Amino acid sequence: MAKYVDGFVLVVPKGKEAEYQTMAEMGRDAWMKHGALQYFECRGDDLKQQEMGDEKSRAFAEMTGAGADDNVWFSFIVFESKEHRDEVNKKVMAEMADMPITQPDFEMPTDMKKMAYGGFEAVVEG
Repeated sequence: MAKYVDGFVLVVPKGKEAEYQTMAEMGRDAWMKHGALQYFECRGDDLKQQEMGDEKSRAFAEMTGAGADDNVWFSFIVFESKEHRDEVNKKVMAEMADMPITQPDFEMPTDMKKMAYGGFEAVVEG
């Protein structure tokens, strides 16, 4: 069965991991409550360039502009379809409207200028 995934790559400064994890757990609870199928927040552990024949992959730190004092996180949420994603996200955003994260004086524990986001249609599953 085809699925739809929202994916995020973000940079969290070292020392802000606990704050980010708390925020991520709140997000997990909201997305799962409103119907997401799965929710993952993954802190980078092995982000070296990989040799691929005569070439090397691009490292996540390079891709995101992360420095030595940063951690790169890869996060994703799984939905039934793009339409399901839109329905769930609408409910989550309405719930979060009054949370501290949406207030002007809230300091994000991540560098939003180094964040990437996209919606992806699952084409191959295993």
